[in-house]
Amino acid sequence: MKKIRCHSFKRKIHLAIGFAILLICMTDTMIASSKRQTKSRTMKNTDSIKLTHQYITVNGIKYHYAEAGKGPLVILLHGFPELWYSWRQQLSALAQAGYHAVAPDLRGFGESEVTTDERDYSLIQHARDVKALIDHIGADKVVIVGHDWGANLMWTMAQLYPNTVSAVVALSIPFYPEPRDPAMIRKKWSSVFTNFEKKGIVETEFEKNPERFFKLFFYALSGDAPDGTIEKLYLKTTPNDRLMTSFPPTDHLPAWLSKEDLDYYVNAYKKTGITGALGFYRNTDEDYPKLKKIYKRGITQPVLFIGGAKEAAIKFGSTEQMKNSLPNLRKVILLENCGHWVQQERAQEVNNALIEFLKQEIK
Repeated sequence: MKKIRCHSFKRKIHLAIGFAILLICMTDTMIASSKRQTKSRTMKNTDSIKLTHQYITVNGIKYHYAEAGKGPLVILLHGFPELWYSWRQQLSALAQAGYHAVAPDLRGFGESEVTTDERDYSLIQHARDVKALIDHIGADKVVIVGHDWGANLMWTMAQLYPNTVSAVVALSIPFYPEPRDPAMIRKKWSSVFTNFEKKGIVETEFEKNPERFFKLFFYALSGDAPDGTIEKLYLKTTPNDRLMTSFPPTDHLPAWLSKEDLDYYVNAYKKTGITGALGFYRNTDEDYPKLKKIYKRGITQPVLFIGGAKEAAIKFGSTEQMKNSLPNLRKVILLENCGHWVQQERAQEVNNALIEFLKQEIK
């Protein structure tokens, strides 16, 4: 009888242990399933961000912009040789964070109109266009984010329209208390890039092979380029050199730029040509005396600056003057091993910093 009872007791223990193990397995499965469902919902929410394209008339020209999300308005201004597409990863991130993100193709770029008069591409005219876009959207206040020439444009707009521009974010191009004299820049930094101001030279290089032009351009100014590339381009080339032979060769694209991305730029510029986009450079002498007056107003809005440590404007320029001339400079972020194309090379870090800044400054 004792043996039978003992055996029965052991059997009950084994059954209890087995049931406990089964319960644990079922619980783990349910937790894993819950995690998968949560991830799936998150991905679905991300994918459901709707990007739309709008076409309006501003200052007598067709103007294209991409937009996503609802909430406080954030305008994203691209540089050269870029498009609204440069902000593709910021548009969705900002929309998901609760902002109305708008990225235009500036005058002469992409699907916005290309006009023949070189003077149409002055920094002042670009500022009028963006202000007209803001008025069309109907926002009283806007945060402007600018990269490259878009940053120069943003610095100008913050001073021209202080009642509209409530805060600013600059990528790559620091603020200086006075605009930089183009004649002095040409004298000090005479290089292959000086050709941007001359008619026909860069156009000819682009037209020979647009895909190679963009592939080498993006690579050479990125954090992926060989060490010393920026120093060579700015210090060891002359206006007699050409971009395609000065840029380091490459057979592959950097990880942050897909073939699909490259094709988007190439196809867009094949339609428009590159002359309109070069208008920024070809109006510097005309813009300079006007900017000297505008810059006397200064910038009092909250400011965030993000740059790549391998960016020419950081290596050969200065972020120190911003600290003395911008009373509400919140933060200067320099990203190691990052080049010129900050919002594309380091999209996640830029998105995080940008959204944190907006949460602090937009009440």
